[in-house]
Amino acid sequence: MTNFLKRNNVKVYGQGDKVMVFAHGYGCDQHVWTDIATSFENDYKLVVFDYVGAGQSDLSAYSKERYNSLEGYAQDILEIYEVLELKDTILVGHSVSSMIGLLAGVQRPELFSKLIFLGPSPRYLNDGDYFGGFERNDLEDLFNMMDNNYLGWSRALAPSIIGNQERPELGERLTNSFCATDPEIAKQFARVTFLSDNRKDLARLTVPSLTLQCTNDIIAPVQVGQYMHENMQNNTLVIMDATGHCPHMSAPEETIKAMKAYLA
Repeated sequence: MTNFLKRNNVKVYGQGDKVMVFAHGYGCDQHVWTDIATSFENDYKLVVFDYVGAGQSDLSAYSKERYNSLEGYAQDILEIYEVLELKDTILVGHSVSSMIGLLAGVQRPELFSKLIFLGPSPRYLNDGDYFGGFERNDLEDLFNMMDNNYLGWSRALAPSIIGNQERPELGERLTNSFCATDPEIAKQFARVTFLSDNRKDLARLTVPSLTLQCTNDIIAPVQVGQYMHENMQNNTLVIMDATGHCPHMSAPEETIKAMKAYLA
């Protein structure tokens, strides 16, 4: 039988009765939450983990078939919940984990009291009237560059994703995280992430949610956050002053403040 806690390098800490689960984005691992998690550990029990292929996860658990869609990752979250006997939790998902968390919430709404989305996107590709921010040929160029030189791609793209060019240490931190991810798994996860279309799933979520939308985000433009808000029930949208795609790293204080205001 698979040891789900070892598979996903699950860590549990903190004080409170209420549980907050942090799900990292593409190319990252659980360490990206360090700057904001400390502000919640006195009031919540915190759960952090690594997706298979990231951080200290069990690489031998990777299956191309299972992880050929975001549903496979959502299943991982539900299995972690089952082992830890979690329910009525707050799930905080960054980027692609917003949709992974949403899929888990659609499947088992009773496990979640609230979902918090940082820089979410239900569809990265432009499609008719829908603006996701990317054309198909943009993504094909991205995938080709990854296939030819994943480390070079990571070093070129990570600083642009995080934004905040005046703080190069942030780009360096994200680059190191990208470079620590298994390249073959990262290539498949990129395709699964960027080619997914979860627009129809938005209306299926009954759990209340918060969308934290950054300004000048090259991965999830403001129009995407507005689309999320307009197509979901019980969704609160906050447009942040923070720029780039990783406010939990670049603007932890503003992110914490927005989360606490929502949870209050």
